[in-house]
Amino acid sequence: MSQETKEELFPTIGTIADKADQLPETEGDTIDPDVDEDRPLQEIESLCMKCGEQGITRMMLTSIPYFREVIVMSFRCEHCGTSNNEIQSAGAIRPEGTLYTARILARSDLNRQIVRSANASIVIPEFQLTLPSSARGQLTTVEGLIRDIVADLNMDQPLRRIQDEESYKKIQDIIDKLEPILGDHEDEEGDIDGTDADAKVGKASEKDLPMPAFTVALDDPSGNSWIEFIGSMADPKWNMRTYPRTLEHNIALGLVAAEDESASVAQTTAKLSLNDDEAGAEDANEEIYVFPGTCSSCGYPLDTKMKKVNIPYFQDVLIMSTNCDRCGYRDNEVKSGAAISEKGRRMTLKVEDREDLSRDILKSETAGLTIPEIDLVLTRGTLGGRFTTLEGILEQVYEELSEKIFSGDSVANTPEAAEDRQKFEKFLGNLKQIKSAEQPFTLILDDPLSNSYIQNLYAPDPDPAIEIELYERTWEQNEELGLNDMKVEGYESGKEDEVKSEQAEQKKAEVEVES
Repeated sequence: MSQETKEELFPTIGTIADKADQLPETEGDTIDPDVDEDRPLQEIESLCMKCGEQGITRMMLTSIPYFREVIVMSFRCEHCGTSNNEIQSAGAIRPEGTLYTARILARSDLNRQIVRSANASIVIPEFQLTLPSSARGQLTTVEGLIRDIVADLNMDQPLRRIQDEESYKKIQDIIDKLEPILGDHEDEEGDIDGTDADAKVGKASEKDLPMPAFTVALDDPSGNSWIEFIGSMADPKWNMRTYPRTLEHNIALGLVAAEDESASVAQTTAKLSLNDDEAGAEDANEEIYVFPGTCSSCGYPLDTKMKKVNIPYFQDVLIMSTNCDRCGYRDNEVKSGAAISEKGRRMTLKVEDREDLSRDILKSETAGLTIPEIDLVLTRGTLGGRFTTLEGILEQVYEELSEKIFSGDSVANTPEAAEDRQKFEKFLGNLKQIKSAEQPFTLILDDPLSNSYIQNLYAPDPDPAIEIELYERTWEQNEELGLNDMKVEGYESGKEDEVKSEQAEQKKAEVEVES
C-alpha cells in the first residue's frame, strides 16, 4: 500500500477531529447520504449481545502520529444502554516486542496518550500494581488509565468488605494511593454549597495539587502498543526498548502452534541420542553447569546456570544467569575465565554511526566506562559484569540512572530538587541521543585486569575505530584488587614451613605439660 493510499484511508486523528467539527449535526440515527460521504465515522448496525436488539457500532480509521494506523470502534445499544470502546491495530504484528516506560512526575504528564493492545500488560511498580493483558484494546491517557483502575477496584469494595476483609484492606490501600493523583476528593470537599460534586470534578492534569510520582511500564510482545513522548524521542522521562519474543510469546499471539507433548518428548530423546553419539566431537564449552541457590529478592529456591563461552580473538569467559519463577527477579553476570593479566588495558572506541552500536562489548566487573562528550563516568563495579552490545549496555545505563533519579527523595517538591532534576533530565536527554547514535561520541573502557573487550570488526587486523593502550597497574590499583597480598608462586613451601612451625610449638607445649 502506497503512502498516499495510507493517508487517504487512515488520516491523522487531528485531521479527523477538525473534519468532524465542520460537519453539520444530524438528528437521531438518520444519515444524510450527501453528508455521510465526508463523515469520518463509519456507522453500522450490530447485534447487542446483552439484550438481542440492534445497536450501532461506530468505526474510525485513523493514524496516530509517530506510531501507526489503528481502528477505533465504539458500540452503543439504545435499548439497554450497553456500550463499550475498543481499539485494534491496522498494521502487521511487529517482529519484536516493545517495552515502553514513562515517568509521571508532573500533572502535565497525565495527558500522555496510551495505545494498549489486547496483548499488552501494564505495570506501575510504585503501587505494586500489574494489569494483565485484556480482551480488547484501549486508547486512553495516563489519567484515563488511573481513573479506570480506581473505578474497577472500587466496584466490588462494599461486598469485599463483608466477605473478605483482608483483601478489602489491601485493595483499599492501593485506591488510597491512587486517588491523590486524580485529586477528586479535594474537589468534593470544596463543594460546600450543596451543588453536584461530579459537575465540579475536572481534569486531574489541570489541578494545582501535589501528586505522587510514579512509573508506567507498558509491555507488549506484539509491538502494537505505545506511550506518547513529549517533544521528541529524546524525552528524558520516556523510553522505548525492543526485545525478541520467546516461544511462549509466539504461542500466546497465535503465531506458532503449541508443540504436542509426545512429539516434544520424542524430539528431546532424539537430541539426547545425537548428543551422546557426538559427545567426543563436541567442545567442552557446550556444557551448562547448574548450581542450586535461593533468590536474593524473595528467598525462593532457584538454580543459577553457568556456561563457558569463548570470545574469538579474546579469551574464555563465564556467563552466569539467575531467573526466579516466583517473583520474576533476573540477574546476569559475566566473569573472566582466564588468568590475571600482568597489565591493564584501556580501549577507546570512536562511534560514528548506528552500525557501531551493534558491536559486542564485554564489560567486566573491574572495568570503568566513560563517555566524555556527556560527562558520563561509571566507576569500577557499576552494573557488574555484562556481555551485550554497545547499544544494550547504554540502554542498561539509561534505565539504571533514570530509575534512581525519578524515584524516592529525588522527586521532592523543593526548588533545589526541581533544579537538580532539571539538570539530570537534560543529561538523560543527551544520553538518549548518544545511545541512538544521533551524534558521534567516544567510549572509553578502562580495565586494570584486561578482562574487558570491544568487538573488532576487522579482526584479526587492527580496527581503525578502536585504540588500545596497555599500562602498568599502580600499587593502589593492585591493593584495591587484592593483588599485593596474593602469593601465586612458592606458596607450597611456605605452607609446609608454617605446618612444621605449628607442630614444633605443639610438641613444646606437650613437653611443658608433662614436666
